[in-house]
This record gives sequence, C-alpha cells and structure tokens, in this order.
Amino acid sequence: MATIKGVSSFSAEQEAQALRKAMKGFGTDEDAIIDILTKLNVSQRQQVLITYKSTIGRDLIDDLKSELSGNFERVIIGMMTPTTMYDVHELKRALKGAGTDEGCLIEILASRTNEEIRRINETYRLQYGSSLEEDIVSDTSSMFRRVLVSLATGNRDEGMYVDDALAQQDAQCLYEAGEKKWGTDEVQFMSILCTRNRCHLLRVFDVYRGIANKDITDSIKSEMSGDLEDALLAVVKCMRNKPAYFAERLYKSMKGLGTDDNTLIRVMVSRSEIDMLDIRREFLTMYGKSLYSFIKGDCSGDYRKVLLRLCGGED
Repeated sequence: MATIKGVSSFSAEQEAQALRKAMKGFGTDEDAIIDILTKLNVSQRQQVLITYKSTIGRDLIDDLKSELSGNFERVIIGMMTPTTMYDVHELKRALKGAGTDEGCLIEILASRTNEEIRRINETYRLQYGSSLEEDIVSDTSSMFRRVLVSLATGNRDEGMYVDDALAQQDAQCLYEAGEKKWGTDEVQFMSILCTRNRCHLLRVFDVYRGIANKDITDSIKSEMSGDLEDALLAVVKCMRNKPAYFAERLYKSMKGLGTDDNTLIRVMVSRSEIDMLDIRREFLTMYGKSLYSFIKGDCSGDYRKVLLRLCGGED
C-alpha cells in the first residue's frame, strides 16, 4: 500500500502557478513546494512539469535546482523524476566515477519485477547510449558481476507453479554446493536463486532448512563474503518479504553514526507509491520503533519534513 496516492482532480495550471509563486522573488517557500508535490503522485507531477513549461516558459526542474539545495533538493528532484528514469539515474550514479555503489545496484536489481527491469534496460540505453549490462560488466568483477548480469536480464520465472521434486533437488543442490563441500560452488547458488519463481524458492528454502539444519541465509553468510554475499542475501530477502527488505535498508541507512542519505532518499522516493505502508508495518515489527520516529530523530529541516510526508504518518 502506498502513502502517496495523488489527488482525484487537480488543475496542473494552478499547481504550476503555485510552484512558480513559491520560488519567485526573494526567498523560497519550501513548505508550499512540499505541500504541492506530496499531494500529487508521480504521473500528476509530470503533468505539472509540462504545464509549467507551456504556461510559464521555464523549466521546473531547473528552477527547483536553482532554489533548493542539499538532500532536500535531491528528494524533490527524485519525486519529479518518472519512476523508471529515477531507477536509471540511480544505477548510473552507482556505476560512474571512482567508486561503485554496490548496495544501490543490488537493491534495485534484486527488488524490481521483470517488467520494471525491462523498462530500466530500455531507458538506460536510450539515456546513456550503452547498455546497463555493459556498464555492470566494466565496473564489477567475478561472481558478483555474474549475479548482477543475471538479475539485469529480468528473466526470472514469474509463475506460481511449485515443482516439488525440483524443489527437493534444488535444496539438495544448494546444500551440496555449499555446506557439504569444501569451498563453494557459487554458480549453483546464482542459477537457482536468480531464475526460479518466488513460490518455488520459498519451498526450496523450507526443504533446505530440513536438510542443512540451518536457514539458507545463514549458509550464504558462512559460505560467501562481500558483495556476492550481500547480493544473494538481498535476493532471498526480497523473495521472502520485500517490504521487510526495504525496512531493513532504511534502518541500516539511519542507525549508528551518520546517515546513508543515498539509500534513505532512494527508498523513500521509490517506494512511496508502491508499498510504503507495508514497509512501515514491517519496520515497527522488526525494530519496535516507527519509521516516522527514526526519520524524525535522524534528519532535520525541510529534508526531514518532506521525508516524513513520504513516510505518511506515525505508527
């Protein structure tokens, strides 16, 4: 369930004028910008974007960028970006420059549906002239690279069928590829975890526990390390409970010293119209505190205000 639903009727022209008024002259009315943009959903914001240009003759994104700054600006620009394009921008940011943001690559590729991945690939190529796969290959290495390449094909079986004999075989296969042997056959883990459908995998995980006497996540933790471990754990968590996976991402972005603003912003912006209410529920269950109170304690100013609106409320 979403926290940002949009409004049933609105005048794109009125909202465009209100935004212009909030930015025109001396000083900026941040509260007005937050109010306008959080009541609209992403497709309604696109209508305002076009109307702003046609009625005012200025670019709304450029205006917002020149008036706002820091993390608050990043949230607002994120909200103004169409869903697929937002993922594409984030993937590109994660791949370009000196360091690679592996966490971002894993999060997006492990959690999006086949259809979403297909649109991401298409848009990425149009936007940057190279394929997402090419950029992943040139920026990552070894088995981690292979897992990302597999996920980026968006070719997971999305059916509901569980082949019980195959589930037994897959579980045995995973056990023999990891716990049972010296060294780990990582390809087996990848091919099973990245291609089977969700219902089938949940069955595999149950059978696996019976064979190995431990949870598949514990085996991945003891058999793998680094980015590969993170990637396969993300796949398992997304299969089991996607909102809980995002709740954990949010928790880790804020707990301890400093805030991982990249992750916090991306999850809040990208899930607000999909499953933010479910994420909030899981967050409360997992950590005994509301997501709202966490954001409130961790962020400040307009940045905090807009994130709390995306969060939607106190639990």
